Order: sequence, then C-alpha cells, then structure tokens
Amino acid sequence: MPLLEVNDLQVEFKTPDATVRAVGGVSFALEAGETLGIVGESGSGKSQSVLAMLGLLASNGRAQGQALYRGENLLGMSAKALNRIRGNRLSMIFQDPMSSLNPYLTIERQMTEVLELHKNMTRRAAKKRAIDMLEAVRIPEAAHRIGQYPHELSGGMRQRVMIAMALLCEPEVLFADEPTTALDVTVQAQVLQLLRDLQRDFGTAIVLITHDLGVVAGLCEKVMVMYGGRVMEQCDAPTLFAKPSHPYTIGLLRALPRLDHDGADLTGIPGNPPNMAHPPAGCPFHERCADASAECAASAPALQSVDGTHWLRACHRPIHAMKTRYLNQETTHV
Repeated sequence: MPLLEVNDLQVEFKTPDATVRAVGGVSFALEAGETLGIVGESGSGKSQSVLAMLGLLASNGRAQGQALYRGENLLGMSAKALNRIRGNRLSMIFQDPMSSLNPYLTIERQMTEVLELHKNMTRRAAKKRAIDMLEAVRIPEAAHRIGQYPHELSGGMRQRVMIAMALLCEPEVLFADEPTTALDVTVQAQVLQLLRDLQRDFGTAIVLITHDLGVVAGLCEKVMVMYGGRVMEQCDAPTLFAKPSHPYTIGLLRALPRLDHDGADLTGIPGNPPNMAHPPAGCPFHERCADASAECAASAPALQSVDGTHWLRACHRPIHAMKTRYLNQETTHV
C-alpha cells in the first residue's frame, strides 16, 4: 500500500458569481522516500490540491474524492483527527515564510509549540530539539537566532526556519509549496540540497509544488504536470525531460533557458490560462495549443497510459500526429 494515495481529488469554491472548479480529478500515489513534483502555471490547481488533503481550504472550499494516508481518508477526517496528524506525520512548508510565521512570536515559541503539542515535550526539551533542528538546516548561531522574531531574519533564514518547523516531528510526508520562491539562486541551491539531505537522513516522502522545471529535474523522481485544474501528463522525471508528450509540457520546456543553446530565443506559450469559474467544455489547453482540433474543443481527453506504462497523458492527438515544430531535436532532449 502506498504511503499516500490520492484518487479523483476534486476541489471547488462557491463564490457569489459562480462556482470555481479549481481541481478536477487528480490522482497519484507516493511511496516512502519518494519525491513527486507538481508543476504548472499559477492557477493550475497545484496548491489547492495539497491544501485540500490537509483540510486547509478556505471556508467556501469543498473537496471530494480520496486522499488516503496509510489507508485513512484525510478528506473524511474531523478537524480534531487531522490536528493529530498535521505538523506531526504530515507537514507543509508554505510558500511565503514572512506571512506564514507569526510576527508577534519568537522563533523559539513557534517551534517549541509544535513539539509540546505533538510530542508532549517540556519547554526546555523542546527548545533544545528546536535548536538542534535549526543547526540541521544550517542556520548559524542557532542558539541566538531562536530568540529572535521573524522580521529580524533574512528571507533565506526564514525559509530555513519553515523547513525546520516542518521537520521537527520527523514527518513521513512533507509538502513543500514553492520552497525556493523569492530566494536568490545561491540560497535556492542550498535549500534544495538541504531537502535532499533531510530526505536521505529521515526517509521523508516529499510533494514539491513548483513552477520551476529546473528544480524538478534536480530533486524529483516523479512529475505531475497540471493545467486548468487537471493533470496533463504524469510520469517519472527522466521520461518527462527526455520525451515530453503533451503540448503543454513541451511548451513549458521550450520556455526554459538552456546552457547548450547559447543565445537561443525562448518560446513562450501564447494566450492565457482558462477562467475556472467558466471552464472550457473540452481540453483546458485547447485555446493555446497549436495541435488543437474540433475534438479538443468539444470534449476533455481522459488521462490514458502511453505505451501501456505508468506514463500518463491527457491528449486527443496521437504523439506521432503532433506538429513537428513541437517534437524536434531541441525539445525532446532537454
């Protein structure tokens, strides 16, 4: 049995104007020690999928389907039952550490509270454990920094504090929502290496939410590409980068700068993401796709296996029938 298994997850939000269908039919399985990267543009449903699993949707949000953690459906749990798991067995690194950390509390109080609640530690023991974890995430002078407030730390240090807090109870699954956003490239590399090291040391499974395929290439074994609340392509990372098969995945890869093509122009994806309050009838990507047909506009393609393997793709067009400007040497050997 997978450590985390998600089946047909759907998320919608009721608003005065319309019902926003943020996520439609997401499914995946994650084993212990694996890393799954969820990629896509802003608004594709990446974060809402994870927030739904953890019971953290806004008050007007509703989730359906299954999110099975060790066989128990997280979506059907009470808030009290979820609170015993969240921050303990399941943890999350939120996207913006400045808004996620409480500005009125010291780092010490925010970290020790987790251990006192989930591990029944004394304040002294919890503080020692918190300092040890800050040192593990390579914060210098951790014994001094722990007494400071979030605004006294740099952006990189705040992000490391968030990682340390998420790992205090040695969770089995870590959800990381854009953990390198707004960090300079040097700090980004340090944070990614930190996640690799901590995964190796603790055996933690990681769900990494990102729009950066370069981060996925360096950290993830599995990749799920989302667009318009749906999964467009899902496979192992080497397959995705060597043989991308969905027009949207190919578009994302063609927009990446490459060291082996000095001076080459980047090719953006024309158009804008769909309005999920009024989603298109067919494939959500068809209005921006150079290979779209009448069938694409009329009906949404099912997520189907490619070559009978775990490589999945939601597209009406056969791979061999796609326009050659998509499938060329430059794209398929990223």
